[in-house]
Amino acid sequence: MPQLGETVAEGKITKWFKTAGDAVKPGDNLFEIETDKTSMEVPAITAGVLTEIRVPEGDIALVGAVVAVISGAGAAASPSSGPPAATAQQPAPPARAAASAPSALLAPKPASSQQPIKLDPFREVRTPERNFGPARLAGGTIVTPLARRLAAEAGIDLGQLAPSTNGRISARDIEAVTAKGARARQPADRGPAVDPQRIIALYEPGSFEELALDNMRRTIATRLTEAVQTIPHFYLSIDLTTERLIEIRQETNATAAKAADGEPAYRLSLNDFLIKAWGLALRRVPAANAVWAHDRILRFSQSDIGIAVATEGGLLTPVIRKADAKSVIEISAEMKDLSARARARRLKPNEYQGGASAISNLGMYGVRDFAAIINPPHATILAVGATERRPIETADGFRFVSRMTVTLSCDHRIVDGALGGELLNVFKSLVEHPVGLLV
Repeated sequence: MPQLGETVAEGKITKWFKTAGDAVKPGDNLFEIETDKTSMEVPAITAGVLTEIRVPEGDIALVGAVVAVISGAGAAASPSSGPPAATAQQPAPPARAAASAPSALLAPKPASSQQPIKLDPFREVRTPERNFGPARLAGGTIVTPLARRLAAEAGIDLGQLAPSTNGRISARDIEAVTAKGARARQPADRGPAVDPQRIIALYEPGSFEELALDNMRRTIATRLTEAVQTIPHFYLSIDLTTERLIEIRQETNATAAKAADGEPAYRLSLNDFLIKAWGLALRRVPAANAVWAHDRILRFSQSDIGIAVATEGGLLTPVIRKADAKSVIEISAEMKDLSARARARRLKPNEYQGGASAISNLGMYGVRDFAAIINPPHATILAVGATERRPIETADGFRFVSRMTVTLSCDHRIVDGALGGELLNVFKSLVEHPVGLLV
């Protein structure tokens, strides 16, 4: 089972493209994985005969587990698929940096016995350097082999640590965290266990249907519970006049060149402009463009912004990188692509990981204003409400203008009230004077 992101510990096999006895060659798709974030096909990396499938469709396997066996050409298929090499009750293997393309971990079939070899999940990969390192995290940080093993055994999330030894995360860094009793991404205290049958008993039989939790919904529940329990949230709201922004959007779309099929080459949304404005606001208020890293703050030089996208199973948050440096047209094209692949569960891990802030827009549903929950490790999230015609006072009476309410959720460990207010005021100025967004 390949690693599909540093925080992904397991995956569900939703489909096998091959059956036991089929010949395979490098590049042939073997199976499809579904995680809480994405769905991806996994190709074979060796030639031979698929002699055994250990994890059938619908079952979940831990990262690093042996899910199938490929033997040399001419080998006979196993009469039994055999038990999975790792289950959800076994300890998870150490996190590995996301690879550019997945590769199946396939073990040779033992010649002396029909029983599968029981492997230590931390050592199932035969080459130690692939299992423990030196590994490179998504941000480029190198982790030493010993540090990876110690982190895995202690349940420490390497993505939450900063290097302290020659630009690397070493065993000394892991031991320092362990000594302090700090466990990054430690499971939140959920209090007394609740028996589902006690809840079911409250309702009349036949008046409801039971829906099993999939990986995505289970992960969303865990992360949001963690966010509410561990991040000290507070909220700031401000009203924006969007008259000029709407006019510029209409003028820009009206002058868009025609593509080969006769349709406009682009069609910008208000959200595209808001993403650009939020990127610029974070760049101009750099103290807010940061994340909490437990014993330090990471402050960024570019604005990477997650955008909440509603999918059938829940919210996904693809990240627009360097939103402050991209044009509104570039942001619009990238957002359309990311949104489509998010709904199809085809995002790559590096497309939804990272970022320091996010935007959640419910204006299209007529929601006037709301407060969003921060997505760890982000420090802020901007909740955008609907544009409405509202009255404002003038020198000789009042008039109606287009306005919207936005609410900023802040992690008080990084962003205090004054800093959050400064960030919102910069954003307000950019939205109400939007010519600068087109430069």
